[in-house]
Amino acid sequence: MTDRDKGPTPTVSRVLPDGRLVELLYDPERRVTALAVGGPDGEAVLHETFDLPDGERLVPYGADNNLIATGCVLLPSAVGVFTTQGTLIAQIQAFLHRYVDLSPVFEEIAAHYVLLSWVYDAFNELPYLRLRGDYGTGKTRALIAIGSLCYKPFFASGASTVSPIFHVLDAFGGTLVLDEADFRFSDATAPLSKILNNGNVAGLPVLRTMTNRHKELNPRAFRVYGPKLIAMRHSFADRALESRFLTEETGQRPLRPDIPIQLPPELQAEARTLRNSLLAWRLTHRSTVRSDAGRQAAGVEPRLNQTALSLLSLMDDPALRDRVHAELGREQARIAQERAASPEGRVVQVLIELFDDRSRGRVSVSAVADAFNRTGDPGRAPASARWVGWLLRDRLKLTATKSNGVFVLAASERAKVEALAVRYGVRPTGAPSEPPPP
Repeated sequence: MTDRDKGPTPTVSRVLPDGRLVELLYDPERRVTALAVGGPDGEAVLHETFDLPDGERLVPYGADNNLIATGCVLLPSAVGVFTTQGTLIAQIQAFLHRYVDLSPVFEEIAAHYVLLSWVYDAFNELPYLRLRGDYGTGKTRALIAIGSLCYKPFFASGASTVSPIFHVLDAFGGTLVLDEADFRFSDATAPLSKILNNGNVAGLPVLRTMTNRHKELNPRAFRVYGPKLIAMRHSFADRALESRFLTEETGQRPLRPDIPIQLPPELQAEARTLRNSLLAWRLTHRSTVRSDAGRQAAGVEPRLNQTALSLLSLMDDPALRDRVHAELGREQARIAQERAASPEGRVVQVLIELFDDRSRGRVSVSAVADAFNRTGDPGRAPASARWVGWLLRDRLKLTATKSNGVFVLAASERAKVEALAVRYGVRPTGAPSEPPPP
């Protein structure tokens, strides 16, 4: 049986073996859909159906599809006019500046994130964009303005049920735009949190329990990789998830007087025109964009560089890259400060001091507990040696051995402690350490 015998395939987008792209268009005025097929030469042809050499027939999703007709998913209406990448970035930034009050650096980051969303499938890892602040600080407005320019944006809220979000991301791909993200989940086990934890690296689907029509267990892998734009009031409890975001703190300065109090109706038409130009840019550049390792920031940990590199690879202005590098450096300093103030960081600080004390022949767990309690809050109950032993073993992965009835850390653990000292901001990278006692 050929693919054509199986019936036509409703298609949103496809990268063909010859490098051409297939993209779904929707004209809201005529209420019709079509497939645009084009490649790096900039030429695009519209099709009502498109036959592949293997016999598969691609057809566009219907214009009466609820996701498309209601604007839950936004699409380009035509292949627009594209001049240069610099001109396109300037147009995006002008659009955002007209309707949203963002800090200057984040406005530039957001404009390039829009661009990144249109070629995200050319990269293996992505950052997420976040607006964080109290209600009434413009988070939702920023989501609407930025999200309306992104590639196949899917608008949802934290009150949405999980199942349609999985299915829409799997079928449409594109950009998840999620408002009130912390209303529905707050830790690493919540279903929506799994989308964010897996969705920034290509090839990490989320498995969901499904049954077939015969009620047989048939787990399905849902593709959740893609750009994410979210708004929330607080932070996630999962530190690993927190590291995936480039964040704008909203409400920290007076609103610019030229910002309209309500978004005007013409925003939708302006956004559609820009999406059309962005589609032309995607058709032209999708096959050539690549990660540029030479654009990573110096002095920040690999995780931050890994997350931001795809965005930096699209920034042609060296001065802008320097500004983003500075933002990453500030984020690195914040993370280091947070780690140093954590119980794990304080224990590492104590371990460094004890290992550096040449008068000690060994470091016992009880000595660590005593020193930890001396540096703590006097109003809090003292930590027990048992709790400190648990933290050393389970959180810091250090090994304490029993010697003459006392649990001690061997000298061989010092190298691990030195590495932990750098990670927790207790000792800067490259700082000299005291040699172990003879």
